[in-house]
Amino acid sequence: MNSNDYNASPTPALCVADELADECDAGDGLAGAVRMQVPVAHAGLRLDQALARLLPQHSRSRLQAWLRAGQVCIDGQVITDARRKVWGGEWLDVRPLAADPQQLPAVAENIPLQICHEDEAILVINKPAGLVVHPGSGNWQGTLLNALLHHAPALAAIPRAGIVHRLDKDTSGLLVVAKTLEAQTELIRQLQARTVERHYLALVHGLVRLGGIVDAPIGRHPTQRTRMAVVPLERHGKEARTHYLVREQFADVSLLECRLETGRTHQIRVHMMTLGHPLVGEPVYGRGQRSVLPALRAFPRQALHAWRLALRHPASQQEMDWETPLPEDFAALLAQLRTQKAGVA
Repeated sequence: MNSNDYNASPTPALCVADELADECDAGDGLAGAVRMQVPVAHAGLRLDQALARLLPQHSRSRLQAWLRAGQVCIDGQVITDARRKVWGGEWLDVRPLAADPQQLPAVAENIPLQICHEDEAILVINKPAGLVVHPGSGNWQGTLLNALLHHAPALAAIPRAGIVHRLDKDTSGLLVVAKTLEAQTELIRQLQARTVERHYLALVHGLVRLGGIVDAPIGRHPTQRTRMAVVPLERHGKEARTHYLVREQFADVSLLECRLETGRTHQIRVHMMTLGHPLVGEPVYGRGQRSVLPALRAFPRQALHAWRLALRHPASQQEMDWETPLPEDFAALLAQLRTQKAGVA
């Protein structure tokens, strides 16, 4: 499962829907019927995939339920087959079934954003730990999507307010957001082709001696549906690959640099657990790891930070990259570890 080749060549691209299903969790909520025209950029997508793009405030399961119930028409004809292709230019009529009153469309909220770069096509944001990226169960407000709608109201016209990938709530670091449909389409293509570079710093339990690759498919845990797990491809696991390098070693923890080749939900967290080196502060996949160092035991979240992002600008085609320093809590923890290491030496 491991090798020492950090720069292995990427494997073939995944389909757009697979990548987005892992990178973005959709919320729900829509009042009344909706009529919209399928953009040419969506040509060739399955109907359920196109609906997920056009109605990002709804979960895929809800949209599929509406399809099965005959609530979706293409050019006036009721369609129940989610696999039906769209080719651009068709008119879709969607008549939602009764929704939970709690489920409302996303609204703009004045939430501060740390913007690393902004132009007419993209935004690059340094997300703080604790901020949810997209509305979902238990987090219908106060998300990055709500903040984006306040910062740039025109993003209301872009699926998922321009979000093309995500970070877990308690993971900090860099995210790119598209400000136009054309930019979003191009960034999704780059994610498909695995040319977007996403580098993370992860503090893990145990001494990791060498870098390598974890190549293990990921899917929903078979019995605990809120968790992810290594799941064979034949059991609906999705290809997942994480490259890692050892940056520093301490008494009983290691600082790793991880590079995502794919973007599965909880990918680094699951893959590090698979190696036997769960993240410090890991609330779900920690396997009861307890360090003797109080600072490690007290760290309140998974020690994971997306520190570098590199991509081709969707409009200018210029190669661009950004780096952001560790947040205060992570940096302070490393400072303590380095002080302790120097004292022992």
